[in-house]
Amino acid sequence: MTLLFVPDGLHGERVDVAAARMTGLTRSRIADLIGEGGVQLSGRPVARASTKVSAGDLLEVDISEPVRRPHVQPELADGLRIVHEDADLVVVDKPAGVAAHPSLGWDGPDVVSHLAAAGVQVATSGAAERQGIVQRLDVGTSGLMVVAKSEHAYSVLKQAFRDRRVDKTYWALCQGRPDPLEGTIDAPIGRHPGHEWKFAVVNGGRRSVTHYRAIEVLRAAALLEVHLETGRTHQIRVHLAAIGHPCVGDLLYGADPTLADRLGLGRQWLHAVRLGFVHPGTGEYVSFESEPANDLQAALDILTSEPWA
Repeated sequence: MTLLFVPDGLHGERVDVAAARMTGLTRSRIADLIGEGGVQLSGRPVARASTKVSAGDLLEVDISEPVRRPHVQPELADGLRIVHEDADLVVVDKPAGVAAHPSLGWDGPDVVSHLAAAGVQVATSGAAERQGIVQRLDVGTSGLMVVAKSEHAYSVLKQAFRDRRVDKTYWALCQGRPDPLEGTIDAPIGRHPGHEWKFAVVNGGRRSVTHYRAIEVLRAAALLEVHLETGRTHQIRVHLAAIGHPCVGDLLYGADPTLADRLGLGRQWLHAVRLGFVHPGTGEYVSFESEPANDLQAALDILTSEPWA
């Protein structure tokens, strides 16, 4: 049996999906193994592929094939900038097109590999391919990320994110004008029932809370300042799409491709502009800021210059 612990990111997922992602096997192969009694969850045989897993569950998979793990290959990522580094942590300004860490199915640049190539030693806590990672940004989202360098910092920061004691501020350019211009979206998010790599507001999903405030209203869009109370995968993108105002350029969640083409956007207009937390070493509150990436600013400039009439 191959023993695997279910990570936070797969909490509430189907057991066949979780096992496939953790082992690198196909879902059909996992389904076969379930039928053969070769998958156990917390010591009990799994009877149905739809069984849900929880973070921390022990998953046992009886496979002869070796588990494939993504490999950290030191490689610098174009445009990635280190904005702060000390003995405990490093804060980076991540460009779009760069993942937080290596993963199966992703062969592009990532933050972990960049730091390895830059000679930055990160904490050894966490899975081998994402050591030191205490938060993640989508590949298509740019902005600030913190990575732990010491084991103490990893433990403290990880808990701070769990306890929602980290201040994360995003700017999102959404299509149209949300009504009201300031509000809270409290809607559960889970895996989209018809798309394996997409999320949606669904009954039975995990509680997800997003606070937003319009800071500039344009003819075709509104620039929002967004604060996350929870940190679900694709949360801002899913919530804005759910109220009918997806991020400009976010074709996965229903944005207008014509508008994206006109603005020259190849990804969602979403940027992590501020990050603040209590430093795990000094105990002092620290904060960092980042200007929107060039492609986002260019798109915003086009919309700002358009007449209302």
